[in-house]
Amino acid sequence: WGSWSRSISDTPSDVRQAVGRSRPGAGSSLRTMFDLRGRVVVVTGGNGGIGLGMAGALAEAGADLAIWGTNGEKNEAAKADLIATHGGRVETWRCDVSDEDAVVSTFASVVDTFGKVDCLIANAGISGGALFHHMTLAEWRRVMAVNLDGAFLCFREASRHMIERGEGGSLVAVSSTSAIDGAPRMEHYAASKAAVLALIRGLAVELARHGIRCNSILPGWTDTEMMALGRENEKFVRNTVGRTPLRRWGVPSAMGPAAVFLADPTQTFHTGDALVVDGGYTIF
Repeated sequence: WGSWSRSISDTPSDVRQAVGRSRPGAGSSLRTMFDLRGRVVVVTGGNGGIGLGMAGALAEAGADLAIWGTNGEKNEAAKADLIATHGGRVETWRCDVSDEDAVVSTFASVVDTFGKVDCLIANAGISGGALFHHMTLAEWRRVMAVNLDGAFLCFREASRHMIERGEGGSLVAVSSTSAIDGAPRMEHYAASKAAVLALIRGLAVELARHGIRCNSILPGWTDTEMMALGRENEKFVRNTVGRTPLRRWGVPSAMGPAAVFLADPTQTFHTGDALVVDGGYTIF
């Protein structure tokens, strides 16, 4: 997690304070509250940012992890970090979730390796910025292919497996507060994140009879590589912090407890929900 401290070391001290410097697991006791031992969780885009923050919490709670990412070096670094910090079993796969063949073969490989999948968290995502009237169809489709098509493909494969096993499971989509707030210059990102909310709600109804719970997490402003340019803009940070009751941005590990809760097999009656983790930004 040294990359977290390095990522903000060059920003002004007041901005660093506003963003926040919490370390994953600091002051937490997820293992005492949740027991995910013996559960297998897939986290797409789990080699960095929010995905890695969630993976850390899941590992702390005892889950076995299948980390998917497109960068092999980052995958291995994440694996080493998770094992060194939490122990347990972690395996990684290179997979572009917008590639149907890759998703099908990678999911099958995970099942071959672990024997099952109990929870899949569709976190892999990309962003982009452009004035809407200058946005090309190619740019629109680039973001949709990963954020929406990728979630569809991953959930389809996971649901097939879970229905066949007959033991239920959990599907989790990482959406964004952009899905419910106005997001100028990134309408394609916001539209993709709103679409996965609708996808999850439909799946929650359709898959309920199979014991498969389907929920979403909506992170607020979070310090990740995707937000690097925004973090460097002092005015932007102050404006967003000013609208956040907790008066800071979140850190990736802040999304971890929500992921653990939604992966917990004892939460048998919780489905179709959208958990907002944003420091109060969307209500203020």
